[in-house]
Amino acid sequence: MLMIPGPTPVPEQVLLALAKSPIGHRSGDFTKIMADVTAKLKWIHQTENDVLILTASGTGAMEAGIINFLSKGDRVLVGENGKFGERWSEVCEAYGLDTVRVKAEWGKPLDPEVFREKLESDREKSIEAVIITHSETSTGVVNDLETINRHVKAHGKALIIVDAVTSLGAMNVPMDAWGLDVVASGSQKGYMIPPGLGFVAVGEKAWEAYKTANLPRYYFDLGKARKDAKKDSTPFTTSVNMVVALQVALKMMESEGLESIFARHLRHSQATRAAAKAMGLSLFAEDSCASASITAIATPDAEKIRSTIKKHFDIVMAGGQDHLNGSVFRIGHLGFVSDRDILTAVSALEGTLKILGHDGFTSGAGVGAAIAALNS
Repeated sequence: MLMIPGPTPVPEQVLLALAKSPIGHRSGDFTKIMADVTAKLKWIHQTENDVLILTASGTGAMEAGIINFLSKGDRVLVGENGKFGERWSEVCEAYGLDTVRVKAEWGKPLDPEVFREKLESDREKSIEAVIITHSETSTGVVNDLETINRHVKAHGKALIIVDAVTSLGAMNVPMDAWGLDVVASGSQKGYMIPPGLGFVAVGEKAWEAYKTANLPRYYFDLGKARKDAKKDSTPFTTSVNMVVALQVALKMMESEGLESIFARHLRHSQATRAAAKAMGLSLFAEDSCASASITAIATPDAEKIRSTIKKHFDIVMAGGQDHLNGSVFRIGHLGFVSDRDILTAVSALEGTLKILGHDGFTSGAGVGAAIAALNS
């Protein structure tokens, strides 16, 4: 049982779609599937703009989102308060961008005021882009994308490029309403399918920047992808069965509805956090900045808890990354996760803590707190 922030559980009907014999990626039948999938991707991104499909991970989608709209030496602000913010700085530096790292402590949200100050003081309009991780997967912190984006919009020139890998399909990311320029995500998170596809949504302001951007690109050239997407195709061989599975998953999401999806993820986050508190565990992120997709728990027993819950209950939870390795474990509750899954995971976590000798709570306290939160 996967309770990690990706890959996430996959519904049976999606697995059955994956098991079908492949069809030609240039066939008329596949073109119809691509047309339907593209329309549904625009729905989930809440946009009329292009949403392009890449056979790549979320990191590939983000790299494409960076290199297609910038030129060597461009100055960019990158928000860093976790592993993935740091990764985007590394990508920018690998391509010769003038990278300004705007940092916050891991477990804390980025401060929108720091971005405002840097953007307002940029009298010469030298900042070409601001790159933000919406839901920081490594810490369970959600950053205030809406406010940071308002400061970017007030700057006038800079693009905003968003890592929405663990927020798209779990939290509200209204691309058009907020005026986001580039939004990247990956298939193995809220989309409820295995790893293998990346998605990049691109607005008109970014396409204008594309015309003069000069960073090297070929496979990740989104101009090629846009041209072929207008014909319901892709420039290179795509993962056919993954796209077929995506169609099934998006149909399920469409049936549930965006508001219900967002409410479910928030409810599961609140239930998981309430259970952790009731069991005397320390939450890594404060309630005010908690991701609806991932809950990170700080404890010196992190690896013992992970190995014990896997051994006794066959449930996989994620460990901490980099300097948090061994001191944090993370519970993913995004994608194809139900109330039953939350209660199962909480109950198993209670059992695990008892096995390891934690006695600072009454048996059933975590489950009771989760039930109360799920029904509030």
